[in-house]
Amino acid sequence: MPKTKVAVLFGGRSGEHEVSRNSAFSVAQALKGSYEVLPIGIAKDGQWYGPVKIDEIPVFTPETYQNKAVTILPNPQSGGTIYTLPDLEPITRVQVFFPVLHGTFGEDGTLQGLLEMAEVPYVGGGVLASALGMDKLLMKAVFAQAGLPQVQYLGFLRKEIMEKGGEVADRIEKTLGYPCFVKPANLGSSVGISKVKNRNELYDALDLAAQYDRKVIVEQGVDAREIEISVLGNDTPVVSVPGEIVPCNEFYDYNAKYVDDRSELIIPARLDEEQARSIREIALAAYRAIDCAGLARVDFFVEKKTGQVLINEINTMPGFTSISMYPKMWEHTGLPMPDLVKKLVELALERREESSLSLRTYQRRA
Repeated sequence: MPKTKVAVLFGGRSGEHEVSRNSAFSVAQALKGSYEVLPIGIAKDGQWYGPVKIDEIPVFTPETYQNKAVTILPNPQSGGTIYTLPDLEPITRVQVFFPVLHGTFGEDGTLQGLLEMAEVPYVGGGVLASALGMDKLLMKAVFAQAGLPQVQYLGFLRKEIMEKGGEVADRIEKTLGYPCFVKPANLGSSVGISKVKNRNELYDALDLAAQYDRKVIVEQGVDAREIEISVLGNDTPVVSVPGEIVPCNEFYDYNAKYVDDRSELIIPARLDEEQARSIREIALAAYRAIDCAGLARVDFFVEKKTGQVLINEINTMPGFTSISMYPKMWEHTGLPMPDLVKKLVELALERREESSLSLRTYQRRA
C-alpha cells in the first residue's frame, strides 16, 4: 500500500517565518517514517513553492525554487491536488495538509478557510478557533465569558496610538500601572513584545507593537512563574504533564526562546496538586471555549505570592522546534514526537470525516 501523502506547509507571511521553518523541519523529520512527506514552502510574499527537500526546509529561500511555484485550488473537486504555476498542471494529490505556520496568514484562520473550501483534511483548529487563538483581545474576551481567571488588560487600535498617544498612556498608567507588557494582538513567538517600566518605554513599546498589527494589547505585569501545558484531541481532548519555563532574560522574549538557548525548561513543572489540577481544568476549558481541534499549547501564570493560577493565552499551532515545549511535554507524558505527529494526522482525518456528516444543502422533511 502506498503511504499517505502529507503536505507540510511552512514559512509564510509573518514575523514568525523563520521559526516556522525550524518547526516544519522537526515535523517533517518525524513524519517521514510513516508518511510520504511533501514540504511546501510559502515565501514572505505569499507565493507557494515545492516540493522542497526536507533537509532544505531550515534554509528555504524562494530563489532556490523559482521554477517550482505551486498552488491548490479552493474547491472540493480538486481533492487536495497540488498544481504547478502558472499552467496549473497537476503534480500530485495530497491526503492531509499539515500547516506548520505561526502567526498571520497561517495560524489565524485565513489558510484554514482555504483548506475548508477545498474540503481537505488538515491538522489543527478550524477557522474560528484559529482566528480567536491568534487575536489576543478576542481570545481574552472569550476566556472572560467562560469565567477563566486572567490578568487585567487593555486593547487599543493603531489609529488611537498614533493620534492620541498621551491619552492612551494615561489610561494604561491609571488602569494597569507598571510594569506592563505591550504586545501586537495578532502575532506570537514574542515578536514585537516589550516589558515596560516607565512612560518613555511605554511610548516606544506601543510604537513597536503597532508596527506589527493594527490592534495592540497591554497586560498588567505580575510576579509569576510561567507554566505551559499541551492539549491534544478533537471533541475529547487530553492534556500532557505541565512544564515550567525559567527565562534566561527578563521575560521569555524572542531571544530567550530561539537564540540564547539558556532558558531552563522544567518538565514536569513543580506544582502542588491543586495548582496542577486547576491548570489541567482551565486548559481544557479554554480549548473548548474557542472550539479548538487537533492541538494547542495553553500558557499560564502562577503568582509567586498567592499561588493563584491565571491563564495567559492559547496557541493553536505551537512551536515544534528542537527546544519547543509542546512536543517536549508530550514526550515526558509518554508520547514521543513520531507518535505525536502521527496522532495529529489521524485527528485531522477524523475531523474531516466528522465534518462530512453535515448537510450542505437544504432537505425538506416529508
